[in-house]
Formats: sequence, C-alpha cells, structure tokens
Amino acid sequence: MAFDITADEQELVDAVVSISKDVLVPQAAAADANERVSDETLKTLAEVGVMGLNLPEEFGGPGVGSVAMSQMVAAITEACASTASIVTAQFLATDSILLGGTDAQREAWLPRTAAGEVIGAFGLTEPGAGSNPAEMSTKATRVDGGWHLKGTKCFITNAGFADFIVVYAKTDVDAGHKGISAFIVDTKAASAGLDFNPPEKTMGLRGSPVYEFVIDTVVPEDALLGVEGEGFTTAMRVLDRGRIEVAAMSLGIGKAALDAAVDWAGERKISGKPLNRLQGIAFKLADMYTKYRSAWLLTMDAAEQRDAEVDFTRSSATAKLAASEAAAFIADEALQIHGGYGFTRDFPLERYVRDARIYRIYEGSSEIQRTIIARSLSK
Repeated sequence: MAFDITADEQELVDAVVSISKDVLVPQAAAADANERVSDETLKTLAEVGVMGLNLPEEFGGPGVGSVAMSQMVAAITEACASTASIVTAQFLATDSILLGGTDAQREAWLPRTAAGEVIGAFGLTEPGAGSNPAEMSTKATRVDGGWHLKGTKCFITNAGFADFIVVYAKTDVDAGHKGISAFIVDTKAASAGLDFNPPEKTMGLRGSPVYEFVIDTVVPEDALLGVEGEGFTTAMRVLDRGRIEVAAMSLGIGKAALDAAVDWAGERKISGKPLNRLQGIAFKLADMYTKYRSAWLLTMDAAEQRDAEVDFTRSSATAKLAASEAAAFIADEALQIHGGYGFTRDFPLERYVRDARIYRIYEGSSEIQRTIIARSLSK
C-alpha cells in the first residue's frame, strides 16, 4: 500500500502544508472566537488551487488525485478545522455540478469557484428530512420561464455568504427519491426569494458558519442541474466523495491532537518523571496512534479506489466511520492527558474536541455509515 502521488502533486501538498503552518495555525483560534474564517485566508488558499482541489484542469482545478487531495485536506484541518469545513463544503457544491451538470453549467461555475471568485454551498439537509433525503419537503414546480422553488434548508455550510447554492428539491412528489432534482441558485439573482436566519451557534467549527434558510423564488430553466429526476443519484455520488473528505478532515484533527499529546507527555513531569514514562499514559498514546494509523490507511485506500473509478461507496463509508470515531477518541484522550490545562482555551485541545464532534454526524452519521457498510456486505 504505497498510495503514491506524483511529483507535481507532492509539490502542491508541500505548498499547502507550508501555508497551513504559516497562515492557518496563527489564525485558527481567532477564527473560532470570531466565528468566521477571513476572506483573506480563503484568497490565499485559492491562489495555490485549494478552492478547486476536487476539479480537473479543464475546469480550473489542479487535477490532483484523491490521495493527494486527502493529504491536503488533512493538513488544512490539522491547522484550522473551520477553514477545511468551508473549503470542503464548496467541494460538495462543485462536485454536484461536475457530476450532474451540463457542459454549459460546468463552464459557467467551476472555473470561477476554483479561482476563488465565487463560493458555493450544498443545499440538501432539511429540518424534517433527517438522514433520508427522499423525505425532503422542498418542492420545485414548473412555471413560465423556469422553476418555482419553495422550502426550507438547514445546517448549510457557507450558505449565508455563498454566491451560489446547489438546492435539492422534489420535482415529482409521488416518485420518492426518483422525483428529486437539483438546481443551481444564483444567490445574487434570487436574493429577494432567499431568507437566511442568523448563523447557528454551533459547538465546534465556529469559524465555518452554517445556516437555515427559506427559499421561495423562481429560477430560470437553465438552473435545473443536468436532468430532471437525477438529483438523488447526483447527491449520493457527491456524498460518497465527500465522506472521504470528512475522513481526511478527521485525520487532520487526529494528528493535531496526537502530536500535542505526545509533546505534552514528553515535557510534562510528575515526581520528576515525564508523563510518557507512566504506563497508563504510554498505553493511551499507543492506542491513539493505532487508531490514527488505521484510519489513515482506510482513508487512503478509499481515496485510491475513488481514483481508480471503481465502486467505492463501502470504502468511503468505512473510512468516514473509522476516521471520525478515531478523531473523537484521540482528541478526548489528548485533552485527558493534558489534565486541567487541556480544558482551558490557552491550549487548542478543547477546540479539537469541539471541532471533531460533528464528523460523526454530518454527511451521514456513524449510524448511517454502519447501515451502508452492512447493506453492502449482504449483497
């Protein structure tokens, strides 16, 4: 399992690692406290291609493979999880267009998102739909000149400041998931029909705001993403890819917390001996590393399968489940090793614990990942 990347990919990985250390780490605590990653930070990432990491070169992206991309997402998250959340939320939007859109739609939106000129959001989740998108209540009805979209979406990262939102809605209420379509909503053009609530007051990823919004507006005919009735299929393909990105983000939190714990256990002394000389602490570190390394291998394996263009649904679910659970365990144990100091905001451990918690919920909870894995095993 070499998980090789090209020399060009490695050069970009190195650049992202450097920016993460020099730019993202110093602003991570401020982004959390101020509840917003700065536009300047996103612009810096766009300049090296991060905002379009998921896109091929023909649409302005760097054209990197999923293995290299996962390593870069992990590096960004290790430095600032809120920044990674904004970036990967955009990937969900642009993946929707890449996988389900027309050539004209790809050409109109993807190069601009890759360049950092516009920000996208992925409008799937609803207050009453839970983990089953087929239960969504947002509807799209044909009218003269286009489609009337009406409904409510919630927990949508980037939505309040996005330039476009890919909104999923039912175009046939009697067809179940086969009646779901997607639409590219230009937020500037549709501003009169979009009502955003204030950002949610979240436990973690505070620098990456999430919003509930009500949509009641008419969008033009060409806002329909690709083919009517293909929205559910597109969303599931997007989430398969997105789960690898959540796994990579989990790796970033896991590594940051593990490194902090290793350093602290080597420096902090009790009765004249460093903490890592105590078997109870040493065993914690060993368990933390084992979970991290296992998650890393599963994530890179899923990324490699994605690059090979084989069915990677089970692999992405497995990686997401293992990595998100590992990140939570490692962050909590790292805080425990720091004792009372870990509970203060003088150290980043409490932020790691808060940020890691959502990875077991969004883009499919751990319970949903287990369901996906179990179903695949029975086929």
